[in-house]
Amino acid sequence: MNKILSLKGYRMPGEWELQKSVWIAWPYNKKDWPNLFKNIPRVIAEIIANLSNSQKVNLLINHRNNKIKIKEILNNFDCKLSNIVFYNIPTNRIWLRDSGPIFLVNEINKNKVLLNFKFNAWAKYHDYQKDNMINNKISKITKIKKINPVRKFNNKLKQVVLEGGAFDVNGKGSILLTKECLLSKIQERNPGITKYVLENILKKYLNVTNFIWLNKGIEGDDTHGHIDDITRFVSENTIMTAIEKNRNDKNYFNLKENYEILRRAKNLKGKKFRIIKIPMPEPIYIDNIRVPASYLNFYIANKIILLPIFKDKNDKKVLSIFKKFFKKKKVIPINCRELIWGFGAIHCMTQQEPEVF
Repeated sequence: MNKILSLKGYRMPGEWELQKSVWIAWPYNKKDWPNLFKNIPRVIAEIIANLSNSQKVNLLINHRNNKIKIKEILNNFDCKLSNIVFYNIPTNRIWLRDSGPIFLVNEINKNKVLLNFKFNAWAKYHDYQKDNMINNKISKITKIKKINPVRKFNNKLKQVVLEGGAFDVNGKGSILLTKECLLSKIQERNPGITKYVLENILKKYLNVTNFIWLNKGIEGDDTHGHIDDITRFVSENTIMTAIEKNRNDKNYFNLKENYEILRRAKNLKGKKFRIIKIPMPEPIYIDNIRVPASYLNFYIANKIILLPIFKDKNDKKVLSIFKKFFKKKKVIPINCRELIWGFGAIHCMTQQEPEVF
């Protein structure tokens, strides 16, 4: 079945398309938020609570006996517990955008499959063994067929390493990625892979043919260039992208260069995309370390948009931009000034499961 999924009519829908549920993991790793961890479960609970009011949330927990305590935290917020399903699936970290399943749908045979890319903690950390087993367990629980994307390397088949935060699709054949993340020798996910080979792999498994390669991500990003911190599809032909106005900031030239690439980009019909500029927040440092604070790490749910804010002067401006574009959804700001100390925000911790029609 995994010979060529694109020929069989499978595709990854855009995030704004109807979702059956969203997958999230409860935080346990205190090392990800040194000296701030005690505040993190409440931030996660606020995010889960907001999502639960309009759609199903699948929550991964490390131990069954944690459920009562977690429910107590969730009940501090306006939460619909009946929409939250707990699964005993241990994790190393909460970043399911990267370690969780990539769901594909097929509108012809009304089927759904999940792609199980190998996860190796962004070729940076050593503790990822539990995270790399998440998809096997979700496939078993949901009975959704699992496909392991592979490539040939030195005459052997190797499982492809890829994170969901490294690419973004419009559901209609176009994909956003960065060279820094996927083609660099630093934190190299798939040693020896070329741009040509990687594009063929993504064509085969994601059913995309229009590649929009940006150059670099933002400062402080420990993934080395994830796209979901800088540029996102918000509709089939609309892209939001981060802009830095301060010429002295390290992000200024990289984001300007990305914007110029986007201005020249075209969809499969040969038309240019509508580009919406999103300002960056002021640089945030925690323990003298710059963190990857960005408004682009938002999540599009069925009825709401969860927007990270940072107690920054640009919060209100960005909130206004989002409300103007997402007229049919409620835009809910979430203070992520402490969550970002884990080098991720709302999009990093969520993974949508699309509905099949």
